[in-house]
Parts: sequence; structure tokens; C-alpha cells
Amino acid sequence: MNTRAKKVFSAALISGGLMFSGLSEAVLMDRGNGMIYDTVLDVTWLQDANYAKTSGQHETGLMNWEQANAWAASLVYGGVSDWRLPTLSAANSSAFEYGFAYDGSTDYGYNITSPNSELAYMYHVNLLNRGFYSMFGDESQLGWNETPNAFFRDGVTNQAKSIANLEANVFWTNLEYAPDNASFAWAFATDFGVQSDLNKNGEYLAWAVRSGDIAAVPLPAPVWFLGSSLLGLMGLRRKGAI
Repeated sequence: MNTRAKKVFSAALISGGLMFSGLSEAVLMDRGNGMIYDTVLDVTWLQDANYAKTSGQHETGLMNWEQANAWAASLVYGGVSDWRLPTLSAANSSAFEYGFAYDGSTDYGYNITSPNSELAYMYHVNLLNRGFYSMFGDESQLGWNETPNAFFRDGVTNQAKSIANLEANVFWTNLEYAPDNASFAWAFATDFGVQSDLNKNGEYLAWAVRSGDIAAVPLPAPVWFLGSSLLGLMGLRRKGAI
């Protein structure tokens, strides 16, 4: 297969796979107040990918790994405080595969579409971005753009929505890189679409996420009790008791 044919086949394969995933599985739902729920990953993302800067909590949002984790852990937003950095687990086996690959078959490299990597899944499947390299290792694959697409179709209203401040940069995960966890941690680059390890002292962005659906967060006890009482009174009124 010549280079041109490989590029076309690769683009069609990735585009078809991602579009199929996007239509049949991946759904992002706007929960309001700057929060987006992923029905496949069962996580809620902040709609602002650099909220640390937007909120004024950090001048640029660029932090080392320790600072980024501390920021996410201390964040209180939407009435909840269990925010964290995105995480990942082994994509294709029970153990991480560190060998570099272009086709997404390992945990280190390009075109990773496994839902076991929250950032890679958001980038490739939910937002339909393509990495710099094709699955065959060809550079500048068809459809690649250094500025990542931030638009998605809201699963609630079917309207076009977007992630704010999703720039071409690098985003930390919360997971240390096991071969050298003292110095390195996993990260995902949104300019080239690659997942790899980076030195913890490097300064990169932090996108906050939390497990579960923000819409399913239980109401505080007094609010729940008040609602139950009102429903009870309504039932009594219907029966003529009051």
C-alpha cells in the first residue's frame, strides 16, 4: 500500500470508527453551570479546561504535577468537592504496555481511543480529534489540526456546545508513571494527540473531572426532608384530610 493510500485508509478507518463510537456510544450531556457529563466514562468534566486560570486561582493554569493534583483536590465547584485530574488504566490488558505505538495498541503513543484513558477518549472519541500521526506512523495525517476541536453535540438539547480553553498544550493526569514514579507521571498532549510520560516538574495544564454524574448528587438532608414533607401534605390534601 503506497503512502497516499495508507493515509486515506487510515483517515477513513479512524474517522469511521470515531464517528461510529460518537453516534452509538459516546454522549456528552450539558448539566449546566459549566459541567459536562460523559455517559460512557461516567464522569463529569468542567466545561472550562483551564478553570484554574479563568477563576483567578492561578495566573496561567500551568502547574507542575504536584500542584495540579493539589489544585484539583481542593476545588469546590457545583456544590461538590471531589474533583480530581483525569486518570487512566491499562487499555488492552491488566498491565500497562509501555512500548511506543502509533495505532493505539499500547498505552504509550498515538490514536488511543480506549475509554480507559479519560483524556484520550475525550480528545479522540467525544471531540473527534485526530492525532498528528496516523495509525501507520504517517506524519500530518488527513484531518489533523494542531488546534484541537472543542465542539460537541449536547446529548440533552442536541445543540452544538464547546469546551472552553481547550488549547493546544499538555494536560496532566493524576497517575504516576510506574517505571519511574518518583519523577514522571502520565500526561496527554492536545496539540499532537499523544499520551506519554513527562517529568513531574514540568508545568502543564489541569482539567478538573469528577467520578459520576453531577445530576445524581444527592440533595442535602434538609432539602430532601422539606420536599418529602410538601409531597406528604399534597397527598393529604387530595384525600381531604386537611
